[in-house]
Amino acid sequence: MNRNLQKTGLYLLLALISACSTVETRRTTEIAPVPAPLPQVMGAAPQIDNCSVGCPTGGSNVTLVRAAYTLNNDAQTKFAKWVAYRVTKDTPYPNRPRNWKTDPDIPAGETLDDADYKLANETLKTDRGHQANLASMAGVSDWQTLNYMSNITPQKSDLNQGAWARLEDKERTLVKQTGIDSVYVLTGTLYERYIGTLPSTTKQHTIPSGYWKIIFTNSTPTKGTFAAFIMDQDTPRAANFCSYQVTVEEIEQRSGLKVWTTLPAADQAALKPIHGQLTKEIGC
Repeated sequence: MNRNLQKTGLYLLLALISACSTVETRRTTEIAPVPAPLPQVMGAAPQIDNCSVGCPTGGSNVTLVRAAYTLNNDAQTKFAKWVAYRVTKDTPYPNRPRNWKTDPDIPAGETLDDADYKLANETLKTDRGHQANLASMAGVSDWQTLNYMSNITPQKSDLNQGAWARLEDKERTLVKQTGIDSVYVLTGTLYERYIGTLPSTTKQHTIPSGYWKIIFTNSTPTKGTFAAFIMDQDTPRAANFCSYQVTVEEIEQRSGLKVWTTLPAADQAALKPIHGQLTKEIGC
């Protein structure tokens, strides 16, 4: 009789221990820390990488990630602070239409509409200038987003159709070369003097005084295969883009951004103050 009572007591003790363990496990799960919220990123899935060595920091909190480009929008100027895109052998495509549309993923009042550019060409000799250009990226699945007004700025015709266009041509020439799978391009706006306003809109905006561009091949600039340029809005149509080469450090100083943010600090310190060697590959 006593032996049976001992067995019964042992079973009860084991059952009690098991129950306590289950309760404790659930409690641990319930109080697990909640992950911090992600930064505000709109558009396509963030695994798309148009920057390779880190997208710029120091812009606004509205960044759109798309197959065609990654774009940081500036609600104050109404134009992109920077745009990053990756040219491959498959992304160029000729003769896509320019169907201008307001960007549906940017809050109202933080970008311009096509109608705001009315008479800009006639009065200011200004084009609707793509930041991620149509010819280099029109082969991607969401190529229509290249014509969203968030990817457009008022770029003077002589610049847009001159040295800037010839530099964009070189992006496509580079990617055709053996041993080059990708050309990473980062471009953006500068606001260093007053340019004027678009004639057909009353919306507050600031036209860029100039533009910058950084190019490197394959996945990293660490082998020196990069080049950086700054061009003013008043760059003559016949100008040679080679004359506008600068350092990445100068672009950071004038734009207020930090680029190549995932490169090791030692590589950044070595590369940003010098002119890259890619200019030799594009005819400079």
